[in-house]
Amino acid sequence: MEELVLSLNISDSKLINSLINFGFFLIIAIILRLVITKILTRLTRLTKSDIDDTIIDALKTPIFYTLILVGLISSLGHFSIPEPYDRNIHNILNTLIVIFWMVASIRIIKTVATRGIKKVFDLTGLSKDIIPLIATFIRIAVFIAALMAIFSIWHIDITPLIASAGIASAVIAFAAKDTIANFFGGISVFLDKPYKIGDYIELDSKERGEVVEIGVRSTRIKTRDDILISIPNSIIANSKIVNESAPVENFRVRVPIGVAYGSDIELVEKTLLEITDENENLLDDPEPRVRFRTFGDSSLNFELLAWAIEPSLRGKTIHELNKVIYHRFAKLGIQIPFPQRDLHIINPEKTDNDDKDKPQD
Repeated sequence: MEELVLSLNISDSKLINSLINFGFFLIIAIILRLVITKILTRLTRLTKSDIDDTIIDALKTPIFYTLILVGLISSLGHFSIPEPYDRNIHNILNTLIVIFWMVASIRIIKTVATRGIKKVFDLTGLSKDIIPLIATFIRIAVFIAALMAIFSIWHIDITPLIASAGIASAVIAFAAKDTIANFFGGISVFLDKPYKIGDYIELDSKERGEVVEIGVRSTRIKTRDDILISIPNSIIANSKIVNESAPVENFRVRVPIGVAYGSDIELVEKTLLEITDENENLLDDPEPRVRFRTFGDSSLNFELLAWAIEPSLRGKTIHELNKVIYHRFAKLGIQIPFPQRDLHIINPEKTDNDDKDKPQD
């Protein structure tokens, strides 16, 4: 800065040199503002994204006023201002520069981060309700960084503040440990992506339903009874999760059927496959199949395997298949046995007569 002041020292008058120095920076500021407004702004309008428009608009003001304030600092170098006034004036001007850039940084980071977060949330299905919270965290981080820079300008020792903040943070963390656990559980869900909005999941605690919202504190699922269950993310992070919608949304339906011994097993298999072809909830690819599983105590045990369009249709599809199977088997004469026992009664009189006919010793 001193070299620049000396290069603009073209007069014996300190006031004239000061005004020339300030005018030089003012002209540069005006030229840059015109370049940004007239040229760069028009160029950014040609792009598909509006992020660059926000960045250019945010940089326009701090660049202009930074050059003005630098011009003031350079102009004041021509005068002999006694201490501590000279130091305080320079500190004030530097503080204003930090404030201008803090405001611009908040605008830029908020816009870029928010757009990026929205794209990530669209891919993962996370709730967009937490975007304002994340944006607030970003603003706080930028504000703290600017505050540290201002303290450095004014040569303020921040060691006691850091120690106090550490103690306060420990107290807050202990008091809000459950909330913090849920928050980090939400981060775990965000990173692992075990499910997304619209997936059907089942926890090891037997809660099953459609994921309708993934928040910072909890995940909400809606059961088939239209009951909304809110589960803390700390529990989600430590639970076994069965995602019935992943890796594909199709859900496998299993229907066990038992038929009587002596039944035509080829007819049973053919009939079951015909029934699956008639059901609109089942897919043709992968194709349904029938498996002869075991020889039971009183039945030949088959299993019908088919793929439903989505997990929410599991109960309805099994209901429809069971109805049609029962009526179709009755029509074809295929018996569906039930557990029963045959009792053989021995005639006591016949037993006595048999004993009399035995030769006597």
